[in-house]
Amino acid sequence: MTGAGGPRAAGAAPATADGPVTAIVHAGGPHVLPLLDAVEVLLTAVAGGHGPVLAEHAGSTIAAGGKRLRPLLVILAAGGPVEPADGLVRAAAAVELVHSATLVHDDVLDLAPLRRGRPTVFAAAGRDAAKQTGDLLFSRAFALLAANGDAEQVRALSDAGSALARGELLQRADAFDATIPLERYLRRCELKTARLFEAACMLGALEAGGGTAGAEALREFGRRIGLAFQILDDVLDVAGPAERTGKHRGTDLLDGTVTLPFILARERDPSLAAVDPRGIVTPEQAEAICDRIAATGALDEARGVALEHVAAAQAVVPDGLPERERKALLLVADGVVARYS
Repeated sequence: MTGAGGPRAAGAAPATADGPVTAIVHAGGPHVLPLLDAVEVLLTAVAGGHGPVLAEHAGSTIAAGGKRLRPLLVILAAGGPVEPADGLVRAAAAVELVHSATLVHDDVLDLAPLRRGRPTVFAAAGRDAAKQTGDLLFSRAFALLAANGDAEQVRALSDAGSALARGELLQRADAFDATIPLERYLRRCELKTARLFEAACMLGALEAGGGTAGAEALREFGRRIGLAFQILDDVLDVAGPAERTGKHRGTDLLDGTVTLPFILARERDPSLAAVDPRGIVTPEQAEAICDRIAATGALDEARGVALEHVAAAQAVVPDGLPERERKALLLVADGVVARYS
């Protein structure tokens, strides 16, 4: 891959990959790594193509990247090499651009100083620059995907984008409400996270020529993986050390975002149900609430909920996929869990 650190040696593991992701890439077949390389090159070109200021902010956002799990899902859902591969690369890059755009916009709404241990665009350059960077990434995503000439693909990503916006509005409406029910929390996870995972799987299947029926067969896999991913991310916010997550424990509580660990813990410890999230204003207060949540055993219960979604995802991986791609998708599910073990 080529990123902010320059080109890497051909055949090396992706720069953003850890052990589980590297295993998934290799399991998917020899075509997967070159496709991820091509996605990275395209992302870099998109970031650098709109003047030096936006290029700097968009480039830093994309370079911070993460594991490129969503583009990887696009590639794996295609079920094998696709020729020509340009459309698949554009689809994978488009999903990552939408994901990156939402992170930039979320940081504006949350007034976030850090993202994966680095200063956010909002913190480094202000609200206007961050909004413009996010808007640029969104617009470029759909410009790339439109070049594939498939209205069904555009519809799938557009629906996911609309769901992301609705999920954000729901989260804003629920801010600092310690009484939100489990069903509403799960709906928020579905909209804000799972829908983009669904779209990634659909785009890969559609670009490979599987048609809508083939894409639908992978939607449930993507949905379940997305739900597990978000639930485990929320667990990590309560349990994860700052050196691993790049932020203090309890950042969600400081933002007024009530997640599954708190919802489960309040049922076990009635005193938590009386906590007013508006009174949590310092990192020390947030960490103290995290300790109380952990003491109830709610973190293990939340992990159990996520593991149920992972098992359900693995159960619906289509038997008709080539064995290499099927194995790689199963490893994706395992990798979601491994990140939090």
